[in-house]
Amino acid sequence: MPATSSKTPDTRGLAGQTIGDTSVCSVNQTQLIYRGYEIADLAAHATFEEVAHLLLVGHKPTAKELEEFTTQINESREVCDGILDVIERIASEPTVHPMAILRTGISMVSHQDPECEDNSPEAEARKSIRLLAKIPTLIGACQASRDSRSRVAPDSSLSHAANLLWLITGEKPSEIAAKVMDISLILYAEHDFNASTFTGRVIASTNADMHSAVCGAIGALKGNLHGGANEAAMDMLQCIMDDTKDSEMSVDEWMTRAFEEKRKLMGFGHRVYKNGDHRAGILRGWGLRYCEENDPSKKCWFDLGDQVQAVMLRDKNIHPNVDFPCGMTYFAMGIPVPQYTPIFVASRITGWCAHIMEQHANNRIIRPLAQYVGPDLMNWTDS
Repeated sequence: MPATSSKTPDTRGLAGQTIGDTSVCSVNQTQLIYRGYEIADLAAHATFEEVAHLLLVGHKPTAKELEEFTTQINESREVCDGILDVIERIASEPTVHPMAILRTGISMVSHQDPECEDNSPEAEARKSIRLLAKIPTLIGACQASRDSRSRVAPDSSLSHAANLLWLITGEKPSEIAAKVMDISLILYAEHDFNASTFTGRVIASTNADMHSAVCGAIGALKGNLHGGANEAAMDMLQCIMDDTKDSEMSVDEWMTRAFEEKRKLMGFGHRVYKNGDHRAGILRGWGLRYCEENDPSKKCWFDLGDQVQAVMLRDKNIHPNVDFPCGMTYFAMGIPVPQYTPIFVASRITGWCAHIMEQHANNRIIRPLAQYVGPDLMNWTDS
């Protein structure tokens, strides 16, 4: 008989399994492609609004289409005071995570959307724009409450990225800050069947509405093994900085101890990108550029990150993913760490909605099988 391998591939978490078709995005070892356009090309030449149109509408916009699309976003940014007041009251409790607050905000917004229960393609296209427009407003209300200041209204003269920063900080962003945020939103906009997108598609496959699917996707993104990794990566760097500052412990020694303690070091490794996440280098470059133009003192975080990255590559042969430079970049920009993952939502909402619409357009309920590994059949009266 032919020899068989005793080692069965580990398919937990659906690793290596193809579970559906999509025209939205392609991810492989060397490329990340949004509807035919590679991510480096988009980061170098497109704006986030253009990428949002590409994902939600399905093609690169003409100048007229982009103008109309941008106008629709600008006109949909307002959220009623009643909802924002609730957001601020919840946010006043410091133990509540901003992702949980944003999830609640999306649920409340759904009750005032007249097309919430309409899953037609036309209604979903309109709902996706409204969600894209309102999410920064919800994030801004949350942060204003945390900062004990009055919230500001959306500014229709600002781009999506600049408006997001304005709402979070209450200050008009510099040109370089808006550009760096725009780049980060492009890089985070879409990533095929990742955990949160798959969650959204599973919910959509039951014929649930778009808002319900988005709430589920936010819940999935909240975890530190997914969207919350950028927060965890920055927390790790802050810990390293504190432990090595004014002490004889080197970064190399800190990392060696972490390896010995089998600590999970966040911002490294990827299920697909075994040779490095090509988004990471793009965002690192823009983060450094922000420091050079705006605050050179913050470059110390990138210097520390480079040391950590070198040790990980040398000792574990593991490359950073995009969450690693994201943490440093947002920190350099003065963005509160708990808002990193909500900012992710302000970008990924485009990919989520594109997938939800694609699922509804050619739907079959997602219902995989499970392999039972419990006890054999028993008789209740015999035990």
